[in-house]
Amino acid sequence: MPNPRVRSVLLSRLAGHPPGSSQREILDELRRCILDGEVPPGSPIPVDGVAASFGVSRIPVREALMTLIGEGLVDHRARTGYRVARMTMAEFGEIYLVREALETAALRVAVALAGAEDDEQARAAHSALEAAVLAGDGRAHHRESRRFHLALIRACRMRRLLHMLSTAWNMTEPLQPMSHLDAAERALLHQDHAAMLAAFTARDTDGLIAVCTAHHQRLQACIARLPRDTGLFTEGERSQG
Repeated sequence: MPNPRVRSVLLSRLAGHPPGSSQREILDELRRCILDGEVPPGSPIPVDGVAASFGVSRIPVREALMTLIGEGLVDHRARTGYRVARMTMAEFGEIYLVREALETAALRVAVALAGAEDDEQARAAHSALEAAVLAGDGRAHHRESRRFHLALIRACRMRRLLHMLSTAWNMTEPLQPMSHLDAAERALLHQDHAAMLAAFTARDTDGLIAVCTAHHQRLQACIARLPRDTGLFTEGERSQG
């Protein structure tokens, strides 16, 4: 049964919008709510409630939801309606393998093209990430970790690859996996980040790829230890239509 408290979380996040929002505005806001982790996997998405929040008919809401289904962020079932997508543990691990492959390809090119400005952005992102780790802020750690990884790969200038990586990364965002780690796990991952930054700024491609590979292996081990009794994962097959 859907949790009515969870239902109210989404609608409360959408409150206060001026009536007559465009389909693009609805899409962007729904995506933002899902990606920031405040509306967890499995949360229902009531079409009528969302439409009322934006002051529109059901049509632009359904169009936005169809786009989010295509992005892997929303599921639809005939009897239960729309909900924030859930994955099996196996699917979750597969997405991280995809992310590793894409990130590795991007890093090889990024190191060759990076300049002083890229180094500065990477150092700034690492400093923000370190502050989150020291503060023990799981959500900030999750947010700043993505910012740091993006700072390293942005220099590749490969627009399509970066888009594919962003799409894959978004599919894991609703669970906020980094926020479920303990302090020791975060510290180990942050050690990897420091080594990645050092290799990147030294233009040590082989060293960077080696650390990135070890980092993703550590991430896979962390994923395997994520709690299974929270309702965030599903044991059945995902429905996309």
